[in-house]
Amino acid sequence: MVVLGVFKHALMISFFVFVMMLLVDFIEMASKGRMSGIIKGGLWKQYTLASFLGSSPGCLGAFMNVSLYVHGMISFGAIVGGMIATSGDEAFVMLAQFPGTALALFGLLFVLGIVFAWISDRIIPHLGFTPCESCIDAHCEECLPGTGKQESISDVFLPANLIKNFQSLSFTRSLLLVLIVSIPVLITTGTLGPSIWDWKRVTFICLSLGTLFIIMVCSEHYLESHIWGHIIKKHLFRVFLWSFGALLFVHWGLAFWDLNTFIHEHMLWVLLIGALIGIIPESGPHLIFVMMYAQGLIPFSVLLTTSFVQDGHGMLPLLSYSLKDSVLIKVFNLTFGLAVGSMFFALGF
Repeated sequence: MVVLGVFKHALMISFFVFVMMLLVDFIEMASKGRMSGIIKGGLWKQYTLASFLGSSPGCLGAFMNVSLYVHGMISFGAIVGGMIATSGDEAFVMLAQFPGTALALFGLLFVLGIVFAWISDRIIPHLGFTPCESCIDAHCEECLPGTGKQESISDVFLPANLIKNFQSLSFTRSLLLVLIVSIPVLITTGTLGPSIWDWKRVTFICLSLGTLFIIMVCSEHYLESHIWGHIIKKHLFRVFLWSFGALLFVHWGLAFWDLNTFIHEHMLWVLLIGALIGIIPESGPHLIFVMMYAQGLIPFSVLLTTSFVQDGHGMLPLLSYSLKDSVLIKVFNLTFGLAVGSMFFALGF
């Protein structure tokens, strides 16, 4: 049952990452590259967008930031700031336990995300590090206007393609249609995703329907080259394997190591432990600190530190793209988090 639960969780993460990558690629191609131009218009715009997405409750905003980052639409500093602002699924628990403090924490993390995004982009050139480069196929010759194959990039997604696509239905399109149709069915019945009707379930169903529309109307070239050849074969399988492996490792690790007892027995080190626990790519461990704060056992500075460093499941998709980028982001967040948390602790918060 444990393995099945982890499998379902990893499947939902992988599906959302797939949808986000497809939507980013779809909008980028259909808008003739204008979307990346808008986002890339200024670093402060990237910092604000990434921190806003990150500060939204849950991990969906963090997944969106990863998609933007691997498509080269936001800088390394922006993804650092987005992960700083992310509190994972614990955000919902904090809103239920202490809503006023939770909103203040989210606002503080949003501001800190922007500040440290700027600082990160100032530091990174001196480290000789090359951030993850764009992997979007924005210059695909088949999709460019003037090639004689498509009148414009937008024609790749003409609804008129629908009849032609179903008149000569390819195996790849048939397979993807079956898979995508099955996802909202499984979500609606509660087999996958949230067990109750909430905004998450509605969001996943809407995203599924949007993905289904794209697959039905896109050209055969876009389907084979962009969706199947690039997003699925190059990225999706690795995202699933990393997510499944990390979630399974964390689950067994927490079952073997009683973190709650360990923390209670070493309260003098609780701030440092909170920061180190934040490195784990999982939402669960952070709940210990949320509950301890709700019961008045730890100060706000410890909650801020662990919220600052941890990013729920947000880092899992990036691990499949670049382990180097993922590790460096966590190093930045851990360093900044300890500095900020220690300062707040020294000030008596």
